[in-house]
Amino acid sequence: MQNILKPLLAVKNKSRYSVITAIVVALFSTWATFEATKTEVVLAADGDVQVVKTHATTVGELFDELSIDVSEHDALSHDEDEQIVDGMNINYKMAKRVTVTVDGETTDYYSTALTVGKFLDEQQIEIGKQDYISHYDRYVLKDDTEITIEHAIPVTLYVGGEKEKVWTTANTVGELLDENDIEFNDKIDKVKPDVDKTIKEDMKIKVTYVTKEEVQEEETIPFDTKEEKDSSLEKGKTKVITEGENGKIAKTFKVTKENGKEVDRTLVEEEVIKESVTKVVAVGTKEAPKQTASANSSASADSSGKQMTVVATAYTASCSGCSGVTATGINLNKNPNMKVISVDPSVIPLGSRVWVEGYGEAIAGDTGGAIKGNRIDLHMPSKGAANSWGRRTVTIKMLN
Repeated sequence: MQNILKPLLAVKNKSRYSVITAIVVALFSTWATFEATKTEVVLAADGDVQVVKTHATTVGELFDELSIDVSEHDALSHDEDEQIVDGMNINYKMAKRVTVTVDGETTDYYSTALTVGKFLDEQQIEIGKQDYISHYDRYVLKDDTEITIEHAIPVTLYVGGEKEKVWTTANTVGELLDENDIEFNDKIDKVKPDVDKTIKEDMKIKVTYVTKEEVQEEETIPFDTKEEKDSSLEKGKTKVITEGENGKIAKTFKVTKENGKEVDRTLVEEEVIKESVTKVVAVGTKEAPKQTASANSSASADSSGKQMTVVATAYTASCSGCSGVTATGINLNKNPNMKVISVDPSVIPLGSRVWVEGYGEAIAGDTGGAIKGNRIDLHMPSKGAANSWGRRTVTIKMLN
């Protein structure tokens, strides 16, 4: 404009100002005509709405005019070669670069989504309930946003004997235990695999709680039995001289338990609290006087002194199912050394005194279901003595 006006300024006459005015009016008219021929459009660019007047004939020319570079990832409501018309509404969204790292693998995306949640839906990236994601769904997406996703994997936990299946995004066993608030004593408790082992799908992780304690227990010391020969007692008879007494011993054990169950016990100390007392039994060695021939003759001559041959077996009152009391009321448990025989009452009357070969004088004081006819059963003080006797054929004599 100044270049145009310079020549005119040199004019020095009365019409000088008229010429200038005419030129200004012409220029303004030209400018007004230029502005009036512009097309008016509404441009919404990333939420910023403005009215734009332009002589551009296409959408692409408009964006060039406004120095807006449209990339292939941007969202544009109209094609760039579409003709501009008056009153057109043009929407433009610039794509943002988004970096997504899933389980350590990184991928770059370009998106016009407004939020992280919309972006995930747009890209069809699924997130499970147990998965980890670095941003909330409502987080507004910005250019160069970095999103980290870690997919949870299933593992089985055995803690204190209890089984539980969990999902985790932890990298190591130790992180998993911290994540689930599982406490343990790393100096005594057992964790398998080790806490620094990398978590793998379907891994089995076992936490065993270990306790160690000292336990005191008392045990019985059984008394011993000692036999002493006694020449004042008839052979085959016994007499208790000293009753036996059990002793006591205190033992201290170091007990190890895993999840409350004992797995090891080690004796560390023992102490005798009470000594046992040995039972002393006198065993008779005195030979019984031999019967004279005249006595035998007298017994044989007497009607009650008859003799007969019988089969003799032996029993003891301490047998299983035995009451220890005979058919005539003799308590053999209280009189273990008493000589009593079981008889068939129809052959040998109950209460009779009988001499038995190899056994001595006895009382016919008991009966038995298997004792019939010429058969008798001899009572012995112990099972060993009964077994030693076995089964014999002997002579017996009725003494009354």
